[in-house]
Amino acid sequence: MRILLLTHAFNSLTQRLGAELQRCGHEISIEFDIADSVAEEAVALFKPELIVAPYLRRAIPESIWRHTVCFIVHPGIVGDRGPSALDWAIQNGEAEWGVTVLQAEAEMDAGPVWSSAVFPLRAAKKSSIYRNEVTQAATAAVLQAGERFAGGDFAPTPLAACTEARGQRRPLIKQSDRAIDWQHDDTATVLQKINAADGFPGVSDSLFAQPCHIFDAWPEGALIGNGAAEPGSLMARRETAVLKKTKDGALWIGHAKRAGNFKLPVALAFADEFASLPEMPLASWWRVAEESWQDIAYEEADGVGFLQFEFYNGAMSSAQCQRLRSALAWAKQRPVKVLVLSGGEDFWSNGIHLNVIEAAESPADESWNNINAMNDLARELIDTGAQITIAALAGNAGAGGCFLARAADQVWLREGVLLNPHYKNMGNLYGSEYWTYLLPRCLGEQGVGEKSRAIMRNRQPLTARQAADGGFADVCLAAERQAFRVDVARRAAEIAAASDLFEQLAAKRERRVRDEATKPLAEYRQEELSHMRRNFYGFDPSYHVARHHFVNKSPASWTPRHLARHRDIGWKVPE
Repeated sequence: MRILLLTHAFNSLTQRLGAELQRCGHEISIEFDIADSVAEEAVALFKPELIVAPYLRRAIPESIWRHTVCFIVHPGIVGDRGPSALDWAIQNGEAEWGVTVLQAEAEMDAGPVWSSAVFPLRAAKKSSIYRNEVTQAATAAVLQAGERFAGGDFAPTPLAACTEARGQRRPLIKQSDRAIDWQHDDTATVLQKINAADGFPGVSDSLFAQPCHIFDAWPEGALIGNGAAEPGSLMARRETAVLKKTKDGALWIGHAKRAGNFKLPVALAFADEFASLPEMPLASWWRVAEESWQDIAYEEADGVGFLQFEFYNGAMSSAQCQRLRSALAWAKQRPVKVLVLSGGEDFWSNGIHLNVIEAAESPADESWNNINAMNDLARELIDTGAQITIAALAGNAGAGGCFLARAADQVWLREGVLLNPHYKNMGNLYGSEYWTYLLPRCLGEQGVGEKSRAIMRNRQPLTARQAADGGFADVCLAAERQAFRVDVARRAAEIAAASDLFEQLAAKRERRVRDEATKPLAEYRQEELSHMRRNFYGFDPSYHVARHHFVNKSPASWTPRHLARHRDIGWKVPE
């Protein structure tokens, strides 16, 4: 079928649905929902047999849904209605939630149901649940609904006749509904409220007696029931976060958005005030026993070292790259022969930290510092000669994060992960992180050949299976999170116990020596950075303009042509 994805943005759910529908043989094109007239034009050009709306912020016009079946992907259980479905579910502590695919009609979220899927609702950030459970359930539900539609003999169930309808109409959640009472709310309640607003819009609160929206909370287990500080007061700082007292414990707050600004690590959003707090550092890279906020943590088991780094939204600032490089250099001295770099639950890495760059006095200088720090980190990983290194991606990766992962000897992906191994969407960046060395090597090319150029030109995401089949990754493992972790640990332990491990390590070192003799890594870096310098300091401001719009969440004014195939010059509906 020809299926048009009508969406507010090309978010993770839209990317996953587009990839999965294409895998099933459907012809896909995408249009951003900018205005009724734009959507109507897209329908006239593409003539879709079906429209799927994975992420909308307003109703589809009657001029479209009256003539073409439109599937609305609603992040709520059957019967749930309203624009804040997932927010309410998390804040109210629902044990189970789901996704419903319903047909667009005049009344919002009230059309007949084509399919649905449910999942256990874990205690986590809204953004994390959306990227994982909601995306997985929505994919299954949309594929099922698409099969039913294509079959032509399925009658969707009117909402009023759905026997499994447990949901209810809920209003738009307001900041007054999210408000934290630091004197009376316990830690679990405060965490639920912040989790329910994470990603967007955050909870309206205050830090250092100044109003802001707060995000990215983590409980401090060591202080449960302890401490004489007044609830609501700030107690300490660690790296980029602050510790705020609750009625029965404390929470780390990692990010904040001040009025008229964009989201930043608290250490930058309140730079002067942050330094006045007492520091509460961790003693080492080892994972602490009690529950606490730790963005870089190391563990060992069965002869394998596991280095996890949980950076918010996968963005890595210069300072975070430098700290992770220090942790990696330390881990390389441990008596293990296999190192697994686990990354975060939602993102492995998305490369340089665009928000921190945007906030810098000189964004060009900070861009330069950040890309060099990423390169230093990638070089540290490439130059690991005493261990087999594995990048185990439980979460998505983009741009430089993809090539940081490829700097490891092996890349293992959780099924459902999406990779965007290209830079061009950010103002036509050339990219670095030694990609001109790493990408041809994994694809079996001598130098940047056609396979490498195809990946860098393609601005569409790669699914885990596509990445493994095409050679960018080594293997695609279980989709379920815990099963993936178990599988990674088992496979890594098998490598550590392999009878030919020392031969593997020797072959790895010999290959690196041969590669260095053929063309030094310093030369790859110099060539890449010559292009990046022009991106950062040259006459073309495309990167700076694209970064500014990305960071400030500027509304889209048009759909990129690589997504809207129906707007290609000369495109015609197949006969």
